[in-house]
Amino acid sequence: MTDAKLCWLDIRGAGTATQAVLEEALHQRIDGIVAADPAAFAGLPPTVRKVLLFEDGLDAVPADLGAADLVVVPGPREERAALQEAHPDVEFGRYVEIVDADTLEDACLAARLEPWSVLDFRDPTKIPLEIVIAAATGAPGSIITTASNTEEAEIIYGVLELGSDGVLMRANTVGDATALRTAASARGGEIDLVELTVTRTTHIGMGERACVDTTTHFRKDEGILVGSHSKGMVLCVSETHPLPYMPTRPFRVNAGALHSYTVSQAGRTHYLSELHAGSKVLAVDVKGRTRPVSVGRVKIETRPLISIDAVAPSGQAVNLILQDDWHVRVLGPNAAVLNSTELKPGDTILGHLPTADRHVGYPIDEFCLEK
Repeated sequence: MTDAKLCWLDIRGAGTATQAVLEEALHQRIDGIVAADPAAFAGLPPTVRKVLLFEDGLDAVPADLGAADLVVVPGPREERAALQEAHPDVEFGRYVEIVDADTLEDACLAARLEPWSVLDFRDPTKIPLEIVIAAATGAPGSIITTASNTEEAEIIYGVLELGSDGVLMRANTVGDATALRTAASARGGEIDLVELTVTRTTHIGMGERACVDTTTHFRKDEGILVGSHSKGMVLCVSETHPLPYMPTRPFRVNAGALHSYTVSQAGRTHYLSELHAGSKVLAVDVKGRTRPVSVGRVKIETRPLISIDAVAPSGQAVNLILQDDWHVRVLGPNAAVLNSTELKPGDTILGHLPTADRHVGYPIDEFCLEK
């Protein structure tokens, strides 16, 4: 298993759209192009892996492999020994169609032994893929799993939290390459965090605050980014840390006043008041590592509020309005958990400074003054 998440695009069914699909694939930096004819690779740069896939077996493999980097066929490696000997500069991998317990065992064996395994699960359940991923733990090869669409691709990338090393999806039209790349990046990435210095706290009276309950178990150093302004947010910790008067709720972030921004996928922001069951928000840890999580419920209730003002090293002002209660917390350097009502000028908290203004949540380069 590898850490990189690969996007392979199968152009065998693209027909008259093939050239346009290839141009989009190169623009999106798709990792591999899959074809059955070596001529399809003409003009492709060396940065793209050129994969020949023959599900029907060795008899379909042409004598001339052209510019192919990798050839994938069914059957164990001893069956293709002569082919590999004839093409020492080409890599070879195994294709397995999983339909029952025996073919699942073949897939596990391929994942453990082959440098490349292309797995085609014919049943909609993802339990067989979970078994293969577990069986391949520590193996040096890469697992590429077929997906029928981008929704399935996103699930495949996240199975057992490790996910398949890559996804192979058919491209029938322009837009498929972009959608596949988006599905791969939806797993998360990294975001720049900065240390903010608290300058003032103010008790501002009653208002509505939102608790964001997700379908995910947060880690102790994770939370979500929340702020009154689109260009400055604070990392609010989840309720994974013990409290004296209630049990922990590791799925929840007591996030802030309902007008506040939070960050979703692809850098888009949402007001807390907009979130609902099925929405996505970005979980962020103290090292800036992110992962998208789904919202299960948002609780908006009237509570006393506290306003926290802070400043970044750049001079950028940041504001966050939270429930005015000491058990509502934010994160500081080294994953320090800080009670909001005990913050004072000079304290350091973690935050993020988006660089763009917002229009309906999307970054946009225009004049925008927030106070």
